[in-house]
Amino acid sequence: MKDTQKIYIPSLDAVKAAAQTIAEVADPTPLGLSRRLSRETEAQVWLKREDLQRVRSYKIRGAFNKISSLNEEQLSKGVVCASAGNHAQGVAFACNHLQIQGQIYMPTPTPRQKVEQTQLFGGEFVEVILIGDTYDDAAKAAHEACEKEGKTFVHPFNDPKTIEGQGTIGLELLEQAETPIDFVFVPVGGGGLAAGLSSVFKSLSPETKIIGVEPAGAPSMKMSLRRGEVVQLGSIDKFIDGAAVQKVGELTHAICQQNLHEMLTVPEGKVCQTILDLYNRDAIVVEPAGALTIAALDYYKEQIKGKHVVCIVSGSNNDIARMAEIKERALLYGKLKHYFLIRFPQRPGALREFLTDILGPDDDIAHFEYSKKNSKENAPAVVGIELKRPEDLEPLIQRMKAQNFFGAYLNDEPDLFQYLI
Repeated sequence: MKDTQKIYIPSLDAVKAAAQTIAEVADPTPLGLSRRLSRETEAQVWLKREDLQRVRSYKIRGAFNKISSLNEEQLSKGVVCASAGNHAQGVAFACNHLQIQGQIYMPTPTPRQKVEQTQLFGGEFVEVILIGDTYDDAAKAAHEACEKEGKTFVHPFNDPKTIEGQGTIGLELLEQAETPIDFVFVPVGGGGLAAGLSSVFKSLSPETKIIGVEPAGAPSMKMSLRRGEVVQLGSIDKFIDGAAVQKVGELTHAICQQNLHEMLTVPEGKVCQTILDLYNRDAIVVEPAGALTIAALDYYKEQIKGKHVVCIVSGSNNDIARMAEIKERALLYGKLKHYFLIRFPQRPGALREFLTDILGPDDDIAHFEYSKKNSKENAPAVVGIELKRPEDLEPLIQRMKAQNFFGAYLNDEPDLFQYLI
């Protein structure tokens, strides 16, 4: 069975059949030109807006296609899935639409907004169970429930029907595009979307380069492609929750190995800056995974210049409560926010001296924690400073050292940084 799975390639006919199956629930999403991104990259950059899908992500395509393929006995027993959010919403919508029972296992850190949306879409037909720290933890619990209760597991990526459903985006793209597409940037978590879409393009537009994009903190597909086998990462950064998995699928890995032109990883901080740019400059709200492909454009500026480029905007299920962390990560990545241990002399006027003689005219204190210690000559404070320009950092540090305020630079001390900030 394992060897058969490894050579599975979704056929064009299967993807076309999936398109007919999902037509009743999945809306064709717009393909729009981004004038700003086109100007910045000197390319024609088009955004495939799956964030405008009915459940605000492409995941409904694969979920509905899979569940619709089940027989009456399987449907009567109900379905189970594990998801960090978007697949869960697709499954929940499908359960409600088809009026079958579903259990949805989600990692405990899943943003509340995604949990609430899943419950909203599923209504009385869905039970949401929060368990574990990662998708893989939730998936383990979901599989155990399937074995115990005889339910069908609806995999978010490693299933032919799921892959074929996600591949329908490729069909839509080629129908909507007015000119040949040179590059498609596709987000990669478990690889279902990349596997389905790339298979369609290999059949209908083989000259198009398909670039997979995943978070730098969860490079599971890149590592697997590099080693030629599926690799399970020991730990991952879960911030980009819609694309952070420890292990990609056997099916998706095999397909991506054949079809992808390249796998690219993008730092989480870069993705955060992209989210802010899309919101502030384009009035587009995306989740972290939805910004991955646009964040990747800067790394391809030379290759895509003068070309026709499509970025898959995969979802918009973002929680407003995360915006503070998104801004923080963006500032840290841009080298505009810096944390220090500052040694304040315990004498009147020391803080005033720091403000007037140490800080530059455009520097701003964004974080300050101080505890006076009577038994010490210098009392430490944790101070976060926002700069207007990255090049202002070194002069700031030199002024601190010259006047004996400098204690330590925390940005380069990850363990201490996580403990203190």
